[in-house]
Amino acid sequence: MNTVFDFTVKKPNGDTKSLSDYAGKTLLIVNTASKCGLTNQFSGLQELYEKYNSKGLEILGFPCGQFNDQEYENIEETTQFCQLNYGVSFPMFAKIDVNGDAADPLFSFLKEQKKGVLSKEIKWNFTKFLVDKNGNVVKRYAPTTDPAKIEMDIANLL
Repeated sequence: MNTVFDFTVKKPNGDTKSLSDYAGKTLLIVNTASKCGLTNQFSGLQELYEKYNSKGLEILGFPCGQFNDQEYENIEETTQFCQLNYGVSFPMFAKIDVNGDAADPLFSFLKEQKKGVLSKEIKWNFTKFLVDKNGNVVKRYAPTTDPAKIEMDIANLL
């Protein structure tokens, strides 16, 4: 796999989606959790999506329960929670693992492309990866990085 656009991911209903459908767009890929202290970042992510989606930004949310089991077991609960509480309209995908033997191949690739400060492993919910229009991972952001602080980097890629 050479770029993010080479991967296929699962939608909440179990169907697959090729990330090549997003070729030519800037992506912000995030592992999310509905019951986390950082869950309020959904608001900031949604604001970025509303501001920049028409200019070529897609935000892709991947629910993950690997960190203190802070995600609903049922993906329908997750999507309803995000829509009702934060107005999330950006694509949310099936619940995945981001670390370990069962890690989703997309996240294994993202971690190889941009390692964290001390390791390549994802340390918590809301780790964010910025991907350019060609599918190259250009930056990784810590879970505590507020989405508003990513805005300039996104604007520069659009």
